[in-house]
Amino acid sequence: MGRHRRPWPTVRGAGIALVAAAIVAGDVSAMGGHPLSNLRLVGRNLQSAEAMLVQSLLSVRENRLEDALRQIDTLLQRTPNFRLAQLVKGDLLMARARPINNIGNAHDAPAEAVNDLREEARARLQRYRLDPPRDLVPKYLLQMQPQQKYAVVVDTTKSTLYLFENDGGRPRYAADYYITVGKNGFDKSREGDKKTPLGVYHVITELPRNKLTDFYGNAAWPINYPNEWDERLGRKGHGIWLHGTPRDTYSRPPRASDGCVVLNNQDLDQLGTHLQAGLTPVVIADGVEWVEAKRADALRAPLLQQLELWRKDWESRDSEAYLSHYARGFTSTDMGLTEWAAQKRRVNASKEWIKLKVSDVSIMLYPGREELAVVTFLQDYSSNDLANQMRKRQYWLRQGNTWKIAYEGSA
Repeated sequence: MGRHRRPWPTVRGAGIALVAAAIVAGDVSAMGGHPLSNLRLVGRNLQSAEAMLVQSLLSVRENRLEDALRQIDTLLQRTPNFRLAQLVKGDLLMARARPINNIGNAHDAPAEAVNDLREEARARLQRYRLDPPRDLVPKYLLQMQPQQKYAVVVDTTKSTLYLFENDGGRPRYAADYYITVGKNGFDKSREGDKKTPLGVYHVITELPRNKLTDFYGNAAWPINYPNEWDERLGRKGHGIWLHGTPRDTYSRPPRASDGCVVLNNQDLDQLGTHLQAGLTPVVIADGVEWVEAKRADALRAPLLQQLELWRKDWESRDSEAYLSHYARGFTSTDMGLTEWAAQKRRVNASKEWIKLKVSDVSIMLYPGREELAVVTFLQDYSSNDLANQMRKRQYWLRQGNTWKIAYEGSA
């Protein structure tokens, strides 16, 4: 009975067409101008669910539909809740009966759900077109402090979260993961806009599964949105987390959250082993800018130079030289430049000597704004009548050719 299987008809069509001629013929419009034949699996984990899905699609492109179905079956045995893989299998089975021209070809398929899965397919295929960034670094991670073992960079446009290891203060690519971001995209500005924020953030804490509903998956890692710069700009909202998916959902479409960054539970578990509450930076960008290490060094050098000049001028008790490092429109947690200057002049005049040590410096450029940098460090202050230590965060603005401090407060 199983010997005379219905032959596969000619597969033809357009669009993403995971099981149609857009793959078989290499339709470039479906892939944003990039044919599927450009996909490279070299350097990837071929046992990951995403790689197995892509390998199945490559089999479709080569018209090896039985191989594609076998690969999808293997994938679904491992991850039965992978809805995109379920849909591809359904299309492959349907293709035995008739030609199909797109993903989700069943007449009664819910349009919105199928469109979401098409977008997930597109995002996953586009991710696999790109080699891991082994020779380049994101321009934002100019310097990591010694205690920061890893850093996270999120590319909202490529549905990808990159993990970088701290290699002597410089980032080194470690892994990347498919992610979901806000339903309405990115650049969050108000409560309830269902957008993912753009900026430089830090992981605050870990919320384990026993403190969460199933919706958030295995864990959640809140980040500090709104940060100090968001508050300065009047940005509102809260509750932006890195979190997982419900038990019945392997992954979600590229734009499906209320603003959080969502990973599947297996990927979140891996990522979570590298996250440090209060330390790990999370840079969220609308398209990551990659540079060579030498370029990152050149961007970092003037900031380190200005930070050292600021330290020396404070230590010298020359209030005017010290205050020259502060930008027009400077704010701290509770005062503006006028109040800040008056307080510093008064305090410095009362000191016989000041010693200031700055260590454990991290420097992050703001995504989309090369003239804005976030500098965090350990400040060890002592004088004739006071000694204290604190983590400090400053936002530096480049005004003309000089970096100046636009915000200063505790980290």
